[in-house]
Amino acid sequence: MSTVADTPQSPADEEGKGAGKPGGTQRFLDAIERLGNKVPHPALIFLGLIVAVIVLSHVLYLTGASVTADVAEPGSVPAVPDYEGGTSLPGYPHPPTGAVPDYEIERETITANSLLTADGIRFIFTTAVQNFNDFGVVAVILVAMIGVGVAEEAGLIAALIRKMVKVAPRGAITFIIVLLGGISSVASDAGYLVLIPLGAAAFVSLGRHPLAGIAAAYAGVSAAFFVNVLITPADGIITEVTNETIGLVAPNVELNVTHNFFFSTASLLFCAVVMTWVTERLLEPRLGRWNRAEGPDDVPPETVPTDDEMALESRGLRMSLIWTLVAVAVVALLTALPNAPLRNPETGEVFGSSPFMSSLLFIISMLFLAAGLGYGRGAKTLTGSTNVINAIVKTFNGLGGLIFLMLLIAQFIAYFNYSNMSRLAATGLADVLESANIGALALLVGFILLVAVIDLIMPGVIPKWAILAPIFIPLFYRLGIAPQTVIAAYRVGDGPMNVITPLMVYLPFIVLVCQRYQKKAGLGTVVSMMIPYTAIVLVTWILFFVAWYLVGIPWGPSAPVHLN
Repeated sequence: MSTVADTPQSPADEEGKGAGKPGGTQRFLDAIERLGNKVPHPALIFLGLIVAVIVLSHVLYLTGASVTADVAEPGSVPAVPDYEGGTSLPGYPHPPTGAVPDYEIERETITANSLLTADGIRFIFTTAVQNFNDFGVVAVILVAMIGVGVAEEAGLIAALIRKMVKVAPRGAITFIIVLLGGISSVASDAGYLVLIPLGAAAFVSLGRHPLAGIAAAYAGVSAAFFVNVLITPADGIITEVTNETIGLVAPNVELNVTHNFFFSTASLLFCAVVMTWVTERLLEPRLGRWNRAEGPDDVPPETVPTDDEMALESRGLRMSLIWTLVAVAVVALLTALPNAPLRNPETGEVFGSSPFMSSLLFIISMLFLAAGLGYGRGAKTLTGSTNVINAIVKTFNGLGGLIFLMLLIAQFIAYFNYSNMSRLAATGLADVLESANIGALALLVGFILLVAVIDLIMPGVIPKWAILAPIFIPLFYRLGIAPQTVIAAYRVGDGPMNVITPLMVYLPFIVLVCQRYQKKAGLGTVVSMMIPYTAIVLVTWILFFVAWYLVGIPWGPSAPVHLN
């Protein structure tokens, strides 16, 4: 291979070079980045947060902080095989993909629990191991990285990026990455673990800054998480909670999972356009041109394959396709046939509540493994089983620091949830908005902003809705606003803050990916990149929602904006 002496300059680089003295916004974001990167190691930050939660929980306990509200609680689930995978912690932004439980509305008094009482101290000492054991993100990362690690070490990822860049229109790469990020939310973690590194590699291959590719993919996966062109597991759970809540005021009204389908699809496309604009017009000029010397010292220089290597690469891609098709055929046989093991054993459904949906991430990892093995065999980059094992071990070695950080994050989230601080804050803010004497549309916009604020401390889609739905569904119903309209507003508020909240469990992983290309990158780097996405997506999406509401377009099939 021949080493690339320089990388081509993108239009964004030219714009950045000619921008002259940075403006006020750029200086503000640069200041955030510098400040954020000067803070202590993230592990020390979370240790400090743990101490703060412990102390604050006792202060709230001593002051008798409490609220009383109707809350949607999951009822008993029939005794069926449990195929649920991934984490179910409230701090996690994804819903479970197993059976959807029945929710019941219960009157509940929420009080602050102290971590410095006898019960709290017992909780700290007796749950440390279990907290980490229940923090499914760690296992998810390890399982997902088996397939991705082999594919990357074999050279498949680089080959696919070169092929994608060659085939796709150069000007559409950013939009494609963002849109794929939004669609990937149906597979929960796959977007974070696969698409974000792919976004960086795609941008590098085009001579663009890899951190811009990371930001675009991260925004696509997370900033518009609860909208999709597909029906996701979250839709089923939100619908169940809403139907239980509607029973408080209209027992005969019932929604189905398509109530927001039109709005969800349009919102994903709209947000993809907005995030593409933010990436190319705001972020890339600020980042400027990427210098390979900014990366770690052990990163090999970028190379251009020779003709012989290109021939092996083509052969590897063909073998990869064959192996992938064989793997897909195996999954299809386990899913498509009647009474197949990956169908729901009771209902026979494939999507929704089924082993297939619960195992989707594992299936994707195995598809990557098959594709990587096929490429390695065809391109002769993986010549034996030892090389395959070494590729997996190499991938795991790079995750050591991340796993330690996840240990601390697991404790922090467990303590935060035990204290009930997030539920107290969410319910208190909701009561304030409910008592505001404003019009229906203004109240909807206020509701969106409330959800966005709560999302900073409670990123989970389901926990927020379980608290807010019993308050706002009856309130808006009495104002003549349909429940599907409230859910549409909830979707708008739920996503944009995901990319800057410190409770995003994949934030350390994203920092790790950034450090592959810029060794000085830190938490401040990621937050400063993502703030424009949060601000602009939130504002423009609210305007999009208001326009949709005023025009009166149905949110989905038989789902009008107003009650009939």
